[in-house]
Amino acid sequence: TRINYIIAELKKVQDAHGDGYVAGFMRKRKDGTVVDGKEIFPEIMAGDIRSAGFDLNGCWVPFYNWHKLYAGLLDVQALTGNDAGIPILTGLGSYIEKVFAALNDEQVQKVLACEYGGINESFAELYVRTKDPRWLALAERIYDNRNLDPLKAGEDKLANFHANTQVPKLVGLARLYEITGKPEYQKASSYFWERVVNHHSFAIGGNADREYFFEPDTISAHITEQTCESCNTYNMMKLTRHLYSWSPQASYFDYYERAHLNHILAHQHPETGMFTYMMPLMSGTARSYSTPFDSFWCCVLSGIESHSKHGDSIYWESGDTLFVNLFIPSTLNWTAKKAEFELLTKYPYEGNIALKLKRVQGAKSFTVAVRIPAWAKSNTLLVNGKPALAKMDKGYALITRKWRSGDVVTLDLPLDLRFEAAAGNDKVVALLRGPMVMAADLGAAPKEDEDPEYKGDAPALVGADLLAGIVPVSATEAVYKTNGIGRPGDLTFKPFYAQYERRNAVYFNRYNDAEWATAQVAFREEQARLKDLAARSVDVMYLGEMQPERDHNLTTGGNSFPVVYRGRKGRDARTMGFFAFDMKVTKDGKDAGPLVLQATYWGSEFNRSFTIEIDGTVIAHERLSGRQPGDWIDVSYPIPHNLTKGKSKVTVKFNPQEGKSAGPVFGVRLFTTAAAKAV
Repeated sequence: TRINYIIAELKKVQDAHGDGYVAGFMRKRKDGTVVDGKEIFPEIMAGDIRSAGFDLNGCWVPFYNWHKLYAGLLDVQALTGNDAGIPILTGLGSYIEKVFAALNDEQVQKVLACEYGGINESFAELYVRTKDPRWLALAERIYDNRNLDPLKAGEDKLANFHANTQVPKLVGLARLYEITGKPEYQKASSYFWERVVNHHSFAIGGNADREYFFEPDTISAHITEQTCESCNTYNMMKLTRHLYSWSPQASYFDYYERAHLNHILAHQHPETGMFTYMMPLMSGTARSYSTPFDSFWCCVLSGIESHSKHGDSIYWESGDTLFVNLFIPSTLNWTAKKAEFELLTKYPYEGNIALKLKRVQGAKSFTVAVRIPAWAKSNTLLVNGKPALAKMDKGYALITRKWRSGDVVTLDLPLDLRFEAAAGNDKVVALLRGPMVMAADLGAAPKEDEDPEYKGDAPALVGADLLAGIVPVSATEAVYKTNGIGRPGDLTFKPFYAQYERRNAVYFNRYNDAEWATAQVAFREEQARLKDLAARSVDVMYLGEMQPERDHNLTTGGNSFPVVYRGRKGRDARTMGFFAFDMKVTKDGKDAGPLVLQATYWGSEFNRSFTIEIDGTVIAHERLSGRQPGDWIDVSYPIPHNLTKGKSKVTVKFNPQEGKSAGPVFGVRLFTTAAAKAV
């Protein structure tokens, strides 16, 4: 079989090394040559540790890569009974154990500053499979103090940390709690879940912006085209299952359902089979998908696995209780009670759910626990057409009785529309219908040869009673439209997940009539300011755009890349890189006088340090450290007149400091210090 072939090839590689080592990752040296990644480990064991978020001594996330190997071979054993991969894992474990044995605790923390996935979970699971205490000891040593200690102490310090670097660590701690019973592991995992779900997550259940956590309860400042990396949600759902197994509470599956319906179902294109990396929530953006041969991201692999798990967790059992958690058409053979069930529903488009007991021997006593979603203002629960005698506990309706073949439990849930505010800002809202996030359809997604930028305005909602201004178009298809409350015009709402080839809007600024009038005044004032600035401008450089960069003779060195964020194009330079370009300094063929260079940055950028030069002379040392979170900032740098006088153009250069980045810079403008004259 294919599995046997893969395991055999891994064994060949491991045997060739002779010391347990087996890996596919490489190492890029400073001179640019690419060699076997094994080269980094003698350096690390000698104390030469150069660790960054994703780079360890020139190797891209080696322990993260090993986690995937461990997870795969452990799954092979669990799902197929094939044990042939376990000796490979124990052999590799011995090599990794040797690496860590050479390090003191401080050095271990340096290594763990580089993303390591959930390899702590892998060694915990290897201990369970082999009963060898070496692997439990190694699992517990792979513990990132910087990120995990605050969580144990009940402190949310997640902001500015890479989100999917953190979630697998907590999945690992959850598994360690199940093995060791240590309460600090349970506390950290549970606290992390609560903070992420309630203070860092968007309406669709995903989290993070540009892959990073932000300050809690600042969702509205991070609604961009780079929200919700799909791997994050995959791992949060995995963590949810662990926590639920310790304490069955409906709130866990309220989140799980939200993430499953609104993010996971949106993640894969139903016609092409391709996957998204990010799930963009900024108004007017459309989803970008992987390609069959040129993009094989982490989110492709977790996506494939996610879509194999639609039947996972519909039902759980505990003793004499059957938990019904997800309302997905399905059949169940409950072997413990020798009972067969069928769940019939068109949920979430319709609110009627029927659970039929198709077969059971005689009459058997047990409990059926039906999740009642927290968003449901009411419900109707019947057994064989009569009101159920149910007791509510932790969000479940518990029905305990003697069950017979043919018994039917029905649950009716009202799929009412409701607005849900972004955590921390009740003026920014999303529309939901039952468990489904609704999105305004803003038109077809751009074709491959079309400009992806959205030219329209972000829609807003205006009125004293917004729900009264939304009317159904097709209730069975969950299509609605606004009636007089949409700005700049009325909107059509459809389920977000199903808008695979559409631009859409999920979040909306909400106003009453007076607030809208005030906002319009502020908008006109800003337009007047921009008009004056345009009149005073001598030259403008639109970084990240092909033609303007050519027109301004852009040159780059080393690591410099175009970027797109919040619909704006820009450019950055990383360690050992730079970018430079020419700009005019005359106006109407004459010396423009003293000039100001203005650069645009995103105000949440941090840990950026660089210089700005004019014709080789440094005019500014800039350090971006989150000076204005959640907003664009224009920073002005006066240019000494002697640097531009008598010239027709100058060269502007952005140079990062060692170990830092320059920018991203989202545009550069040269303008005169004198105010523009009225025409």
